[in-house]
Amino acid sequence: MIPVIILIKIADELGAVTLLGELLEPLMGILGLPSSMALVWATTMLTNLYAGLLVLINTDATLTVAQVTVLSSLLLISHGLPIEGMISKKAGVPMWAVLTLRIGGGVTFAWLQNVYYEYSAKNQHTAQILWQNEPVVGESYLQWAMGQAQSLFSIFLVIAVLITLLRLLKLLKIEQLMSLIMMPFLKILKVSKDAANLAVIGITLGLSYGGGLIINESKKGNLTAKDALITVLLLNLLHSIIEDTALVLLIGADLNMVLWARIVFSVCVMAIISHVHTLFSSRKEKQELHS
Repeated sequence: MIPVIILIKIADELGAVTLLGELLEPLMGILGLPSSMALVWATTMLTNLYAGLLVLINTDATLTVAQVTVLSSLLLISHGLPIEGMISKKAGVPMWAVLTLRIGGGVTFAWLQNVYYEYSAKNQHTAQILWQNEPVVGESYLQWAMGQAQSLFSIFLVIAVLITLLRLLKLLKIEQLMSLIMMPFLKILKVSKDAANLAVIGITLGLSYGGGLIINESKKGNLTAKDALITVLLLNLLHSIIEDTALVLLIGADLNMVLWARIVFSVCVMAIISHVHTLFSSRKEKQELHS
């Protein structure tokens, strides 16, 4: 995160932040977000949620709960693309498919929420963000560095508490409860039981862990090509739902949207992809038989 902070500071001094905001401003406007959120999204896509949230608290934007929820939904799906994209590639999913699904899926999910909030007029009150970083006019580089150090330390404390809570949830078998909740959804995707079990692991523990297991099982021949494809794509939309959800709740996101609506959205998207894949596979098999 520290190199990212320094690079962003340099980019800000050179005017790149303003340029990026101008380039992505039309998209941010469609999502009902200020243009300054473009840098938050770009940072999160290239790194991780923690770095993106650090950029967020360094902006002077005041966001409503609806805006924070829309932004959180975008970040939850479109983050850590270089690393998680490579993991998916090793599992047999092309990088272009991963990027298309995650960026397109993130924008679509965020746009749907923005439309809902605009028509319902819900959650229009100001969000209570855990971290607040008041911008200082004319601050020196030393003052800037000290402010960043304070922000990093506060994030360290929050992460420590978050990890402790996650371990507690594991001891209380909450992860097993999430598995039971997810299994009926996964049946819609028409994957094998082994693939569904691996999907649950990735959904709760993360793409890196779940993806690694899928790669291993695929090499052993325990998963079909379709099972591996559908499961990995699902994990790109939905993973680390306990940790990542808890993180965005700290900036005031709506739990129903960033958790339950995300689950429904991800399963619906993957059900469509699974159905289309089955149709193309059946058509291809028929063509091969005729030939």
